[in-house]
Amino acid sequence: MSTYRSVLLEIADAIAIDPELDPHDAGVAWHYGDPLREQRALEAGEGFVDLSHRGVIAVTGSERLSWLHSLISQHVEDLQPGQARQGLVLSPHGHVEHHFWLVDDSSTTWLITEGDRRADLLAFLDSMRFMLDVAVADVTPEWALVWFPGRVDVADAVVVVTDRGSYALLARAKLNELAKTWGKPAGIWAFEALRIAAGEPRIGFETDHKTIAHEVGWIETAVHLNKGCYRGQETVARVHNLGKPPRRLVMLHLDGSTNAHLPKHGDDVELDGKVVGFVGSATHHHELGPIALAVIKRNIDVAADFVVDGVAASQEVLVSP
Repeated sequence: MSTYRSVLLEIADAIAIDPELDPHDAGVAWHYGDPLREQRALEAGEGFVDLSHRGVIAVTGSERLSWLHSLISQHVEDLQPGQARQGLVLSPHGHVEHHFWLVDDSSTTWLITEGDRRADLLAFLDSMRFMLDVAVADVTPEWALVWFPGRVDVADAVVVVTDRGSYALLARAKLNELAKTWGKPAGIWAFEALRIAAGEPRIGFETDHKTIAHEVGWIETAVHLNKGCYRGQETVARVHNLGKPPRRLVMLHLDGSTNAHLPKHGDDVELDGKVVGFVGSATHHHELGPIALAVIKRNIDVAADFVVDGVAASQEVLVSP
């Protein structure tokens, strides 16, 4: 269990995440007193989210981009300084093992990943270096991640601009000082609510040991279909050409007329009494009410309604069947 504790938990009204309930995000704030207001503020482009528990891996050396290009699902050989892309490490059979954002600053390629997965990702990368001019290092103790709901310019930071906002990597020693200039913080509850509402999968939540990129929409965002060989490419190409992945990602709109608790990660999604999928993430959204992301069998009717832990749920298609 992680013993990390962010310095920003000293901010007034900060409520820390219980590591027994959520070991993935332990060490940062669940919320700062008003999670629904925090969601609205982020949607308005205000504030920031402390993600300093996330993992950061630095790849250096003159051959770093061509080397990464040969290993991962994304095309990065021509990655220009400041450009950001998503990438995957796949198993030999095409199952997703790692997901990350990566950005290059002309001397280092930075990989941003889940904190509890960084050791495994580092070990894999290190095992594949051979005699190339490449070095990999876990720099999480020195670098902290912060998310902003828009484009930002943070001094002395590496910024990753995405469709939903910007990640900024900055020296961990400066986190507390700089945070005082960024307005009111929002917790993981608000960040996750916006992620779930956007239908954005998260590794370890909407994935399991069988997940392939097509099932959760990463085929469009984290895979380049016209690049050279890499581990797992055969499965990617075969499923892309046949168009029939076994499962698909959906958003569930849960019945909010009851006071039922939110479903947990891994809870069954049932149709006519039969299990047809599992819940990945669930939250209370300030406008949509109780929602969840789930992975269900591909051939389930797009109009079908489900039951999750005794609660009725309708589906919104995210990945086409």
